[in-house]
Amino acid sequence: MKKSLLLIVFLFALQFGYAKSDRVNLGLKAGFNTSKIKTDYEQFNDGSVNNFLVGAFARINMNRVYFQPELYFTSKGGELKDVEAGGTESFDLSSIDIPILLGAKIIEKKMYTVRIDAGPVMSFITKKSETDSDETFFDVDDLKDSYMGIQYGVGVDMWILSLDARIENSFGDFSDGSGKEKSKSFLFTLGIRF
Repeated sequence: MKKSLLLIVFLFALQFGYAKSDRVNLGLKAGFNTSKIKTDYEQFNDGSVNNFLVGAFARINMNRVYFQPELYFTSKGGELKDVEAGGTESFDLSSIDIPILLGAKIIEKKMYTVRIDAGPVMSFITKKSETDSDETFFDVDDLKDSYMGIQYGVGVDMWILSLDARIENSFGDFSDGSGKEKSKSFLFTLGIRF
């Protein structure tokens, strides 16, 4: 938590240093995501759950290209349905995510800008929970406490508003269990740039 606070203070100081040039923008963002965990076990169908995210970002503008680190708290999760034995198990994950994005402004007009961006994301799991079930076929404690992924998507800026739609995929297996699990999320956020 102290590191997160120091990062936010640093970003605000950076913003004040570049305020006149409009080279660096800071902002707050919030939105929702739909996420699921995909497994290699054939008897399971994966289902998605809807959750939220809230955080901050900094955009360092270099003409049509920009660099955008972000920091946000998000809730993720998933649902596994056992098609052979029946039963469904749901689980929730809370995490602090840090994407480091590189983007390009592909359309720049007076009233709006259309952007594309992509980059790595590091997720630090802060809480794991699953629904109470008589038959537990997935142990949420097997999920790693942190994992890497990639985000990519599109965005639109209008006035001080910043709207983004992205896909996030984890790299490799993010479980220590016997199966291979991957996380996939769709994120939709609305931000305010200062």
